[in-house]
Amino acid sequence: MTFSLIARDPGTGQFGMVISSSSPAVAARCVHLRARVGAVASQNVTDPGLGPLVLDRLAAGVGAAQAVTDVVTGRAHISYRQLMAIGRTGGPAIWSGDQVLGLWGEAVGEDCAAAGNLLARADIPDQMVAAFVAARGSFGDRLMAALKAGLAAGGEAGPVRSAGLKIVGAPDWAIADLRIDWHDDPIAALDLAWEVYQPQMEAYIQRALDPTVAPSYGVPGDE
Repeated sequence: MTFSLIARDPGTGQFGMVISSSSPAVAARCVHLRARVGAVASQNVTDPGLGPLVLDRLAAGVGAAQAVTDVVTGRAHISYRQLMAIGRTGGPAIWSGDQVLGLWGEAVGEDCAAAGNLLARADIPDQMVAAFVAARGSFGDRLMAALKAGLAAGGEAGPVRSAGLKIVGAPDWAIADLRIDWHDDPIAALDLAWEVYQPQMEAYIQRALDPTVAPSYGVPGDE
């Protein structure tokens, strides 16, 4: 009951993911990113433990396809899972087990991949990849364009209730981690959250690295 896209930005070295679902708090379970390593989606009857395992393989220098193969081979209940991965180099990889729910689909681009289950249409991942590739603006803008395209193409078979956007870059922590965990229009709410957060993102990074040269916090009492 999910549609998502993972991506890398070769120009900045960032990795990102967007996701939406009819389930609550989908980004808390399905989004797995590691700075300078890669992005992994673990969805459909989700096993959150699979994400770190694939990231560990990517960190060891294994390509995305082999990393996914290593993790799914011989694993119990793997037929219920849907996995995507992308690393620093090489193409992305997708695994969709034969117990994936409902109408499902997957699509791969040069620097991105999309997949979903319980979809309104099987080509929704294709629409998301096309939107990401065609979009202009920041990395986060392009990720949001893909998520909005997935919804516009039909999204899930039923209404979505949660959504998330996450980006990792040069620091070891996530530079953006926005979640809408239960909402009647979560993608619109996430788009607004990104609109508010994006202009402040670099300032929050600077505050962590060196608060003595960081801009004002912009709150009452901050001179």
